[in-house]
Amino acid sequence: MGVSMLFVISSPRSGSTMLERMLESHSMILGGPEPHLITPLAHLGVWDKVDKAPYDHILAAESQKLFVAKLPHGEQDYWDACRAYCDVLYGRYLATSAKTVCLDKTPAYALTLPFLMKVFPDAKYVVLTRHPLATFSSYANSFFNGDYQAAHAYNPLLERYVPAIARFLRQQSVGHLHVRYEDLVKDPETWMERTYAYIGVPFERDTVDYGVKTPTQNKPEGLGDPLGVDRHTRPTTGSISKWVEELAADADKRAFMENVMGRLDPDDLTVLGYPVESLWKPLEEALGRSIAPRAKSSFSLYHAQRKAIVALRAAARRHGPLRKTLSKIRLACDVLLRE
Repeated sequence: MGVSMLFVISSPRSGSTMLERMLESHSMILGGPEPHLITPLAHLGVWDKVDKAPYDHILAAESQKLFVAKLPHGEQDYWDACRAYCDVLYGRYLATSAKTVCLDKTPAYALTLPFLMKVFPDAKYVVLTRHPLATFSSYANSFFNGDYQAAHAYNPLLERYVPAIARFLRQQSVGHLHVRYEDLVKDPETWMERTYAYIGVPFERDTVDYGVKTPTQNKPEGLGDPLGVDRHTRPTTGSISKWVEELAADADKRAFMENVMGRLDPDDLTVLGYPVESLWKPLEEALGRSIAPRAKSSFSLYHAQRKAIVALRAAARRHGPLRKTLSKIRLACDVLLRE
């Protein structure tokens, strides 16, 4: 069906609902609830797998891989099948309106980007990033009543999303537009004009005033920002410095986030648009003193594991026998650990 797809890629609490409100106000772009079509599709067993399922997911995964290997075009036939499944659903959803571009802004897709690129190499990708400390502060306050430790224990948000999004921004095989939340809310007209130019649709200035063009009461129900977006009619800078006020007033939270940020790769932060050199600057100005980045220890288990995984993946891609050996080891472990 050749559906024209637009994906907004971001972590939770990065402003994607606000951006979606503006984009779907456009006369050619159809938004709506977060459909979460890609995440379960990516874990059927060929690309990735779940830890447990109400069927024999280990046997199903291995059987699917053997079946796919016998197809005329191998994995490409599988990607085509996944694309056909998505095109039917997205296409029929798009057919409910006169619009021509289908928008999906499910944040969880940021963790399945390699799979998504295989299925939709021709889609448009708008990557929205936000200051990591602001993102985590918003996440903890939105869902955990400000309890940073409980929020992190439930979902180490930054450790999961920062590397995944940085890796996507580095790649060149699929085109994308990178937009920082702070730039968007400070100058929405300029950044929405750039966004529409990238998507290939005319710039409609009135979409910036999304709450006027598409009032909240006309919005379909769905997942998204439960707090701020529907209180405003256009982007606002009001939430940019909330994390600064919070950490300036709470030394425990500040120390906790220093540890979290210290576990992230500085190169990833730079790619996202928040280099370590300026990461803490707003808080330093509020406190009237500098915050020295935590010195890196001579050995970091997190970075050691990450480097080992990256090296093994690269080696497995280059050497077929190693890939087969690792697959057999994984299968054996899955069977032995099956509950």
